[in-house]
Amino acid sequence: MVPAEVPDAEAEPDGLEDRLRRFVTIWSRAIFPATATSLTRPEFEQHLLPLARSLRDALHDRIFDATPAHGVGAALVGAHCTDPDALARSLGVVDAYLVLYCGDAADAAGAAGELAADELRARCARLQATFAAGFAQALRERTLAEQEAIARSALAARGAAEDALHATEARFRAVFEGAAIGIGIADLDGRVLEVNDTLTRMFGGLEHHVRSRNVSEWVHPDDAPQVWRMYKELIRGERDNFRTEKPFFRNDGTVLWTNLTVSLLRDVDGVPQYQLALLEDTTERRLLTLRLRYEATHDALTGLPNRTLFFERLEKALAPARETPKDAAKDAAKHAAKDEAKSDGAKDGAKSGTKEAGPASAPRPAARFGLCYLDLDGFKAINDSLGHSAGDRMLVEVADRLQSCATAPGEMVARLGGDEFVALTTGPDTQREVGELAARILGALATPISLDGREFTVRGSIGIVEGKAGESTAAEVLRSADITMYRAKSAGGNRFEHADAEADARAITRHGLTTSLPTALERGEFFIEYQPLVHLADGTVHGAEALVRWSHPTHGVLGPDRFIPLAEHTGLIVPLGRWVLEQSVLQARAWQEELAAGTFAGPVRINVNLSPAQLHHPGLVADTVEVLERIGLPPGSLCLEVTESALIGADEDLLKPLRQLAEMGVDIALDDFGTGYSNLANLRRLPVSVLKLDRSFTQGMQQHPADPVDLKIVEGIVSLAHGLELGVTVEGVETGAQAEHLRRLGCDTAQGWYYARPGPPEMLHTLSMADAV
Repeated sequence: MVPAEVPDAEAEPDGLEDRLRRFVTIWSRAIFPATATSLTRPEFEQHLLPLARSLRDALHDRIFDATPAHGVGAALVGAHCTDPDALARSLGVVDAYLVLYCGDAADAAGAAGELAADELRARCARLQATFAAGFAQALRERTLAEQEAIARSALAARGAAEDALHATEARFRAVFEGAAIGIGIADLDGRVLEVNDTLTRMFGGLEHHVRSRNVSEWVHPDDAPQVWRMYKELIRGERDNFRTEKPFFRNDGTVLWTNLTVSLLRDVDGVPQYQLALLEDTTERRLLTLRLRYEATHDALTGLPNRTLFFERLEKALAPARETPKDAAKDAAKHAAKDEAKSDGAKDGAKSGTKEAGPASAPRPAARFGLCYLDLDGFKAINDSLGHSAGDRMLVEVADRLQSCATAPGEMVARLGGDEFVALTTGPDTQREVGELAARILGALATPISLDGREFTVRGSIGIVEGKAGESTAAEVLRSADITMYRAKSAGGNRFEHADAEADARAITRHGLTTSLPTALERGEFFIEYQPLVHLADGTVHGAEALVRWSHPTHGVLGPDRFIPLAEHTGLIVPLGRWVLEQSVLQARAWQEELAAGTFAGPVRINVNLSPAQLHHPGLVADTVEVLERIGLPPGSLCLEVTESALIGADEDLLKPLRQLAEMGVDIALDDFGTGYSNLANLRRLPVSVLKLDRSFTQGMQQHPADPVDLKIVEGIVSLAHGLELGVTVEGVETGAQAEHLRRLGCDTAQGWYYARPGPPEMLHTLSMADAV
């Protein structure tokens, strides 16, 4: 046989032509030993090259047509590749290497562009089926031709013809029986005519149980909706083949999963005659997939559903309520052409949406959900004291108890990670059920758990979120549950709390402020207001307290109570406090320069608050000294205010930096005095020079007559402070009566709205010039 002409390789890029030739080389190596050709190996490889190019071009045609594969199968027979292994090996090479070496759309001239991998695999399977059909048909035709030749030469070589016929039939049977995939042939009525041994083994090994069946009997509940529609189209001759994943029932009732390719075999006139089925057993692969899916969606330690599966269930539970009948009718009508069942549902839905529908059109009760978010109290202490192995055993026991609490339909328990668990319940009555579920969980945890010979009582904090489906996303629900859980933990733990929208909003706001704090200082969003300190004896301005404010771009101006605790929690209080100190000292220096020029009558002192976190910072003294020296403000013009609660039980290490500052001349004021329940005898060892009485002492002085108890208390504190050579400042003075009582009791200075609200430094300039009282 003369090898087919090889097209000029320059028509394609060298790399693409090389890939095609590598595919041809693999193909020739696979089937050359099984050929009966007189060609040499290189000549045979050149003969396969145009056949491979034909398969590649068919793989990438814009409008897919598997017909060229039919010719390739026939050409293989024409090249005397009729050995029993030739078809099986060719199909194996095409299945394994055609997409690998020829899968790029750029390989084929005129290709419509790159195809998805799944589409390429599907096309490859169809090419294999058509390839097999062409090979089978050509082999049959070759057999018939040989039979005719035998008949014509029967008188001369009857014995030789019979031997040739027997060999040909043997080869065909060997190809059919020796294939690694199941092959079956049926007529157009669905009667199974032939099956190979592979297919028989796939169905349990009893051939008569397969041959006696009709294709229409192999219906399975898990069949894809379009499988039998495509089968009917094939029988009618409207399609040549189809490929799908289909399950079958074996003889013993077990399920066989397959990749099924069904092709239509036509006669020489194109009239449908038979159907050819190729079945690849994918049962083990599917079981492996299911196992991997289980491992991916379940916690390895406890066996509970993990975060992934829980979110799937939660999103399903939170899906919006069912559509109204009118919307359902529109949606069903839209998809009627794709699914007859949906079309029928659309008609029913349309009817239920008419005025005549009456009560039948009323919507069902809205679906609801309930979520319990559980975090174990003090679990870290168990891990730290007994080790992670004991902690894992405790988590397993907790998981078992939680699982026993959620056994009703619509309930599930999952582990999110660490010692965090969630329980979900769905249904129309979750408002009641979720509280009962939380109570059952706490009750189940109350029984002590034995670990390493010791018994531990497990406590947990639960945040509950309950509501209607379709109103919140899964992330929003879990965030609310998390916030609520921490609220239960802050309340002492071993309890559950229900979500509160206002509390959630406050927590979210706090979180937003916390995250924006670090950049707020860089963007210059903080500013300082000053409130005057007034001499009670003569009403003159003695100094001012610096009060930091945050000009938030979203929430407006925020007072220190909104962000100072957050700054302490994040550690930003140290750089923020240093910035406040520097700005306040700069302002005090400016006031002193105006005082020296005679354009300002005061104040000459500045009070700056110190947080507990700043007291523990090792650079407090050095930073203060650096700021004072660089700006040029005398230490005596600075007063640092420290809350009484921060110094309760303070040791010498904490008091040391305050003593160093006091020795330099910086005044130390004990702020909020009277609220910390400190021992008055401790005043002797504290390096303070001023007591600032809390505003609670002045509340009883607003009425007339003043509360005598409050007067006596303040009188005693003032007497004690003056006896210790300490000044006394009172906060929260709002009326003239309060100011007069404090003046008579001997208090030194006061501040409050009676004199001025906190404001810009210019406001204090005006106040000092006009006199405070």
